Amino acid sequence: MATGLVNSVNGLVMKKIYRKLIFIFSLISIVTLPTGAQVILPAIISNGMVLQRNETIKIWGWAKPGEKVTVKFIKKSYSTVTGNDGRWQITLKPMKAGGPYKMEITASNNIELTDILIGDVWVCSGQSNMTHNFGRHTERYAHEIAEANIPEIRQFYVPTTAVITSPIENIPDLKWVASTPETIMDFTVIGYFFAKKLYDQYQVPMGIINTSVGGTPIESWTSEERFKEYLEILNKIEKNKDTAWVNAINREAMLDRQADGSKKEADKGLTGTIKWYETAYKPINWNSITIPGYWEDQGLRNLDGVVWYRRELEVPASMTGMEALMKLGRIVHADELYINGNLIGNTTYEYPQRKYSVAAGILKPGKNLLVVRVTNQYGKGGFVPDKPYYLLAAGDTIDLKGDWYYKVGEVYSHDKTYKQGISAQNEPTALYNGMIAPYTHFAVRGILWYQGESNAEHPELYKKLLPNMVSDWRNQWQLGDIPFLIAQLPNFMDIDYLPTESNWALMREVQMETALNTANTGIAINIDLGEWNDIHPGNKKPVGERLALAAMRISYGEKEMVSSGPIYKSSRIEGNKIIISFDHIGSGLVSGNGEELAHFAIAGEDKKFKWGTATIINNKVVVWCDGIANPKFVRYAWADNPYFANLYNNEGLPAAPFRTDQ
Repeated sequence: MATGLVNSVNGLVMKKIYRKLIFIFSLISIVTLPTGAQVILPAIISNGMVLQRNETIKIWGWAKPGEKVTVKFIKKSYSTVTGNDGRWQITLKPMKAGGPYKMEITASNNIELTDILIGDVWVCSGQSNMTHNFGRHTERYAHEIAEANIPEIRQFYVPTTAVITSPIENIPDLKWVASTPETIMDFTVIGYFFAKKLYDQYQVPMGIINTSVGGTPIESWTSEERFKEYLEILNKIEKNKDTAWVNAINREAMLDRQADGSKKEADKGLTGTIKWYETAYKPINWNSITIPGYWEDQGLRNLDGVVWYRRELEVPASMTGMEALMKLGRIVHADELYINGNLIGNTTYEYPQRKYSVAAGILKPGKNLLVVRVTNQYGKGGFVPDKPYYLLAAGDTIDLKGDWYYKVGEVYSHDKTYKQGISAQNEPTALYNGMIAPYTHFAVRGILWYQGESNAEHPELYKKLLPNMVSDWRNQWQLGDIPFLIAQLPNFMDIDYLPTESNWALMREVQMETALNTANTGIAINIDLGEWNDIHPGNKKPVGERLALAAMRISYGEKEMVSSGPIYKSSRIEGNKIIISFDHIGSGLVSGNGEELAHFAIAGEDKKFKWGTATIINNKVVVWCDGIANPKFVRYAWADNPYFANLYNNEGLPAAPFRTDQ
């Protein structure tokens, strides 16, 4: 599903992608540092940095070949001479947590770095759910934002930098930022709550290297040398190194869409003398429709294109004359909001929740005209259910759900397959080259990984690629088997009321197998934290805190801590029942919602699964089905969205999905 989204967006915005690629190739000349007469440091070695405690520390940079470089830190002095390539590196002995300290670096010039802390450094990587910052979750985490004045938690944010040719050495002008209510808006939500839980527990400075990009596959985050056994991927990597070839592919794709676009019938809502969003426009032959909801579910079959929505909203005088907030849930895919003929805001893709500020003076007492222009490229278009839809002003709200009117402005025929361009951030090695390679000299304690949505169509390949990348990054950092903590994919998409097959369940299985079969690898089980209609669920605090529990056990030696929900251990068959044992039961197995256990499916030799009855006996789960006399296999929470799954331990952590019929 996510892969399809990437491909579609790639085709829709080829012009932007082509321009971005030009920027990326020019970026290489900026971040590949020339040698010069003065010392140059990588951006990550800068004011406010957090260095990894109890670990050998590398300080490195560039200067004139043959130049002596001296580093002074905590009453010790270290010197070296640059090589013929102008590179230099100095190794500091392991140090205890503390700070703030100063560091002086001297060659032909002198650099003084200040406010340096020694603590624990964690890499936070993956795709959009790791990327999401507090700026996108201000209401849910308003209290935590207000109390985020914790200067010993710091983030080093790496912007999207896709380089499809070869690894780069530095991205200039980046910096470490300490947590405050103002700066935290740019912090990864998951990374911050992970760091805060560890900071609260151990009172040690925490550094977060936030290097993540939404909508990206695992292949993009893996180095070229780890693809030696993947000839198809290697061939693609080699082709991408030819800048002229890549530019030509993107140019052809852009021209293909431009040529076809010139033949399309333009949106009728924008071509008339009076536009459909203007107050002077008189609506004729508009039909009723309900918000929220998809138009394909309300009589508009197989419609991809532009649909206009309008409604007259009665607003009391008490809610006018001041700034207001319009919440329009989520819209598939793009939208523009007009109020009384004024463009209020727009969003170009489906995932962000719409929160539009309405300036004072736009709303007036009495009737106000609301118009929303919705553009949908594929699949169901319209307003996603179970999201907030209201107008807020002066502490009062007006519900926007209910009857609206609609008219189709443009229909997309999709009668042509467009040439596809190359989106750099989705190409093999591109994000490793640009966003991981520059930091593998910087000592870290471990890695958080939240990714998989973009690979969900191919779980069988992900089964190879995930452990491959874990091994790759550990090899690149050369710090041994540093902890690698995986955020398991949560529940998502429609709820199935019958046992079913699921690629998302297979992806969770791959993530669990990697965690169980790879040294110093942990997992946060998140099967209860998703939203059926949002690939970006808002409840991210527990994800970070569950990852922190895994870190406490694996990295901080808290071996007796209950760090996980129940994980399948074994099962046995007794008559018509299957008895299941679990690890990580904590102080006991329970139903998380007090109801009968749900989402256990059982099957005989034919593997035709039916819902079973399940109960907890002596901290084991006993499952049976009256229609299956000789059961062989059992599954739990095996679906895209096993919403009713409710097996937990007493510590409040959910059981992991599993199956016994691999």
